[in-house]
Amino acid sequence: MELAHVQTPALILDLDVFDENARIMENYVAGTKMALRPHYKSHKCTAIAHRQIAAGANGICCAKLSEAEDLANAGIEDILIANQITDPAKIVRLATLAASCLLTVAVDNAKNIADLETAAAFQHATIHCLVEYEIGMNRCGVQTPEEVYALVQEIEKRPHLIFEGIQAYAGNLAHEADEMIRKQESDKVEQRLRELLDFLVNKGVLVKEVSGVSTGTIGFRPHDTVYTEVQPGSYLFMDAAYNQLHLPFKNALFVLSKVISANNRQVVCDAGMKTVSVDQGSPALKGYPQAVLSMSEEHITVSAAECPAEVGNLLFVIPSHCCTTVNLHDHLILYRGNKVMDKVPVTSRGKSL
Repeated sequence: MELAHVQTPALILDLDVFDENARIMENYVAGTKMALRPHYKSHKCTAIAHRQIAAGANGICCAKLSEAEDLANAGIEDILIANQITDPAKIVRLATLAASCLLTVAVDNAKNIADLETAAAFQHATIHCLVEYEIGMNRCGVQTPEEVYALVQEIEKRPHLIFEGIQAYAGNLAHEADEMIRKQESDKVEQRLRELLDFLVNKGVLVKEVSGVSTGTIGFRPHDTVYTEVQPGSYLFMDAAYNQLHLPFKNALFVLSKVISANNRQVVCDAGMKTVSVDQGSPALKGYPQAVLSMSEEHITVSAAECPAEVGNLLFVIPSHCCTTVNLHDHLILYRGNKVMDKVPVTSRGKSL
C-alpha cells in the first residue's frame, strides 16, 4: 500500500528519518559512560520500545505505572518510572509488577519509601529506587544533599528496596530557545550534581546511576558527565516546538491529512485539534514553513497563497508536540518513501494512571 491509499487523518512515521535520528542519539552517547534509557511517553508503542532495546538501549523510561505495566507485559525487562507512585492501590500494583521485571521508581519522601517496602515485602519483590533531586523543574524532588542522604538511609534500611541513585531531569531547560542560556544552565546542573555526589561519597554512599537529560540538552553533556544514563524521548520523532532549537534531529512524525476544500482564498484539510495537539503552539506544514494554520476540532485552514494545494492533495502536518499528538491516535503507520511498511498500535494511548 502507498501513503496515497491511507485513510486520513492518520499518524505516520518516516522510518528513514526515524533511523537517522536514532543513529544521531547513539553517536551522542558513544564513547561516554552514558547509557540510553529513552522515554516511552513520546511514542507509547511497545513495538518501538523493542526497537530501541534491540539497538542497545539500557532499558526504557516511562512516566506512569500503567505504561510500565504495558511495557512489562510486552517483555521489556528493565523499566524506570521516572515519577513518584504514592497512591496505596498503585503501590500494590507497582510491587506486583516489580516481581516480574527489574523495576525502578523515583522517590522523594520517607513515608512513600516505607509504603513501598511494605508492599514489596508482601509480594516478595524488590523495588529499585532513585531519589529525585530538584534541579530546576520546581516540581518533584528534594532540594538539598542532606535531604537526599536522609532518604538514602531510609531506603538502605529496607530489605526489599535497593538504592540505585539519583533522578535529575531538568525538563525546564528542554525547550529553552536561547542556546547560550540552555548551555549555561545545563552546566550549572552538572556542577550541582557533582557537588551532590561528592557529598554522598563522603558519607560512604555508592551512587550507581544518575539519570536524566532531555532531547534539548543531550548535546551539552561533557565527556566526563556525572550522568550514567539519559532519558530523551522526542529525538526519534521531533516536532515543531523542538524545531525552534535547530537540533540535528529531523521531523519523522506527521499527521497525514487530505485537502477536502480549496479555493483562491483558503485550503482546508481533514486534520484538526482532535488529531493534532496544540498544547505547545500551532503545528506546521511540511513544505510550507511560512503557512499560518487556523485550527478547529476537525479541520485545519490555511491561506491558499501560503499553501497552494488542491482537493485530494496530501498534506504532512508537523505536530507542535509529538508526545501529546501520539496520545490522540490508536495506531502509528510506518513508511519508507511512499510505501507503507507496517501499522503498530499506540499501546499505551490514554494510559495516565
